[in-house]
Amino acid sequence: MAPFEAPTTKLVDLSQKSLFISACAIAFNPLFWNIVARQEYHHKILTKLFGGRSQAACYGLALTIFSIGLVRDFLYERALRHQPSYPLLELDEVKYLAYALLAVGNTLVISSTWRLGITGTFLGDYFGILLDDIVTGFPFNITDAPMYNGSTCSFLGTALLYGKPAGILLTAWVFVVYQLALKYENPFTAEIYAKRERERAAAKAGNKKSQ
Repeated sequence: MAPFEAPTTKLVDLSQKSLFISACAIAFNPLFWNIVARQEYHHKILTKLFGGRSQAACYGLALTIFSIGLVRDFLYERALRHQPSYPLLELDEVKYLAYALLAVGNTLVISSTWRLGITGTFLGDYFGILLDDIVTGFPFNITDAPMYNGSTCSFLGTALLYGKPAGILLTAWVFVVYQLALKYENPFTAEIYAKRERERAAAKAGNKKSQ
């Protein structure tokens, strides 16, 4: 009698280069826009390239970020196609959850962009284009990082829709990368607005003295 062998299913195929290419693309994007935005803030490199037009430079960066985001998403889906599926992730209930996550993710991203506008969404504060007030309405009343959290939901929803454990692994990587980006971005952005408030306070004090 042949020995019994329990069936095994490989969850993640680490031999696929597309998996690591996708992981690199996920890490590259926030690294890219943070480095470029910091250079813009300190040296105005993009504004100079656009002939001193800071708003046009911000739109140029926005288009670049959007474009590399499309490349990242393409590489992610390609990586998933090269990975094994898992039977439990192919259940109808999982598909319903996937669609719900995609709906939540897209709602957070789109509503955030609507609230902030293009310059508010794509690092306009590094160009000196600041919002008048802190946005507190939806979706910022349920999460302080709707763009990042919405994107993470969409990654997870896509992973479940494809039924790929590798997608869940990459989504965990997305979460880690975005958390690191927030730790890097939030204090710097807060200081930009704090500086504006200090300048406004100094200007008011100067006006009172001159009266």
